[in-house]
Amino acid sequence: MKKLLNTLYVTAEGASLRKDGENLVAEVDKEERARVPFHMLSSVVVFGGVYLSPPLIQALAPRGITIVLLDRAGRFQARIEGPVSGNVLLRRAQYRMSEQADDVVRSLVSAKVANQRAVLQRSLRDYGAEMAAGPRAQIEAVVDRMAGIVRRVTLANLGVDALRGAEGEAALGYFSVFGHLIRVTDKEMQFGGRSRRPPRDAVNAVLSFIYVLLTHDCRSAAEAVGLDPAVGFLHRDRPGRPSLALDLMEELRPVLADRLALSLINRRQLRPRDFENLDGGATLLTDDGRRTVLTAWQDRKKEERRHPFLDETAKLGLVPYLQAQLLSRHLRGDLDAYPPWIWK
Repeated sequence: MKKLLNTLYVTAEGASLRKDGENLVAEVDKEERARVPFHMLSSVVVFGGVYLSPPLIQALAPRGITIVLLDRAGRFQARIEGPVSGNVLLRRAQYRMSEQADDVVRSLVSAKVANQRAVLQRSLRDYGAEMAAGPRAQIEAVVDRMAGIVRRVTLANLGVDALRGAEGEAALGYFSVFGHLIRVTDKEMQFGGRSRRPPRDAVNAVLSFIYVLLTHDCRSAAEAVGLDPAVGFLHRDRPGRPSLALDLMEELRPVLADRLALSLINRRQLRPRDFENLDGGATLLTDDGRRTVLTAWQDRKKEERRHPFLDETAKLGLVPYLQAQLLSRHLRGDLDAYPPWIWK
């Protein structure tokens, strides 16, 4: 089993990262705040104005430790990495499969919808008795509708465009009742429907931020097994878009991201003071809010679950890597189909 290495997140404005021997040293106002051995790192993610010394960059790149630069809002800016690894034969197989992607897309969509449905069912089991009759009935109706979508996706001979349509239909229903899963009553913490670029409320701000973190992990996983993160199956190719990373994250979003966002809000680990409203209607996490999410994200990745296909226990942080590995085995012809990760 692959070892789960650390991702170092740096959120302090004006922080400085430098090399000291075989260690990365983080300083704020010339005071050392962290020291991490290179062999314990998989990547470094920095937010906003953070200084990176040239010797540090030169030390990280050949070790395969990726540096990702995000702005203060968590939007991707740049990525620094060493030589691209990968088997050219595997990538050729990936490119061929992307032209006839029905089977892979079917697995991705069925798993995503099943996992979204499981999130709703879990909330009904845990808190359904406390919900008003109206919201509970709405969630139950969406759960039933999503069961029908899963059957249609898995049993009908749908093409890629129809499968994308089914995924969009399920997402529309899922987010139409997602606000009922918010148990706190603060008006600032209510969900007004899915909004991106920019997020328009606190819930969307948390979801978008965690999705950025998950996308990074899925991209790193794809590259680790030799796949091209830019060539996907469910997501259409677009310059600058890591389509395969977005594919891999779809089946994982409901469990790894959505449930974490709900936990942080419902347990009041995030409060209205952890968000800021900008001119133009955007809502973003504050520095303290980002730190709370990052800490919870790292803890979440250490939790263990039994992989439904491999039938062995693995940390959640390794699931993107395991799924990328299973996808590569399917592309090589070692597996008849891509086995998605379904939460039970």
